Amino acid sequence: MSGQTDERVEAFRARYRAEEIPRGYRPWAHLLFTFGGGSAALVACLWQLDAVRPLEWLTVPLAFLYANLAEYLGHRFPMHRPFPGLGLIYKRHAGQHHRFFTHQHMAFGQPVDLRAVLFPPPLVIFFFGGFGLPVWWLLDWAVSANVAWLFIATGLAYYLNYEVLHYAYHLPPDAWLARRGLIRRLRWLHELHHDPARMARINFNISYPIFDRLFGTLERDREPAPRPR
Repeated sequence: MSGQTDERVEAFRARYRAEEIPRGYRPWAHLLFTFGGGSAALVACLWQLDAVRPLEWLTVPLAFLYANLAEYLGHRFPMHRPFPGLGLIYKRHAGQHHRFFTHQHMAFGQPVDLRAVLFPPPLVIFFFGGFGLPVWWLLDWAVSANVAWLFIATGLAYYLNYEVLHYAYHLPPDAWLARRGLIRRLRWLHELHHDPARMARINFNISYPIFDRLFGTLERDREPAPRPR
């Protein structure tokens, strides 16, 4: 059975590379868009701050929790359940990412496979447009510009942290980054989520399982395997 599973995953990966990855796709450009563009936007937000008052800094932990909730809700619902108008998100995640990576095949094999790991621009627009910009506008109008910019800056920092962690989860398990203690434990939770039989029920926080714990969807099964030497 394992051999058949291996063959199905490899067959899907070959088909995905041939049909879903554009001929001109460059992994380094995707990395540059994600981390270069994200970092530049973060610096631009911080540049807008002006004489931040002590109480305004409370925006950072509150925005962190909001981002964690957005990650949880976005992952649990439109990424794992088809909603009208959000079919591209469902197809890209449940229909492609979870067939490209299963709990038995977590590591990508070629640089072009980054396209199946990193957020594509439409998903970035969905999360920041749906969960970020309306709150930024409301905070700027109702509270202060500093609070609004701190909110967006925290969201961008969270997004960059998310991408680093998700990238690490899909590295080979003996890679240096994958072997770091916290990442190894978080990777185990994500690996359980990639079990096709449980992917729509457990471990929706890809970064820190705060709302998985609060909503009762956190599962660990057992401790992760010992760290490879």
